[in-house]
Amino acid sequence: MVYFLEHDAQPQIFPDIPATMWWAVLTMTTIGDNFYPITPLGKLVGGLIIILGVATFALPTAILTSGFVAELQRKREKEEAQVQERLEEGP
Repeated sequence: MVYFLEHDAQPQIFPDIPATMWWAVLTMTTIGDNFYPITPLGKLVGGLIIILGVATFALPTAILTSGFVAELQRKREKEEAQVQERLEEGP
């Protein structure tokens, strides 16, 4: 979509669809590049690509991290319960 919006305005930067797809990958992964859309619709689509990139990579990372933290907390609580049982049993 960006190719069709930007090719006429910047043919040297968005020369073909594969080059434009590479720009989208760089943008989605927040690596970025020195090239960016200059047309209003191109900027809108580029902004949506950025938001999609953040959602694609940041949200799963947050979900996985939350799962790891919950598992570690559950394990810690289980260990504390075992220690408490040993203390209550006495010598």
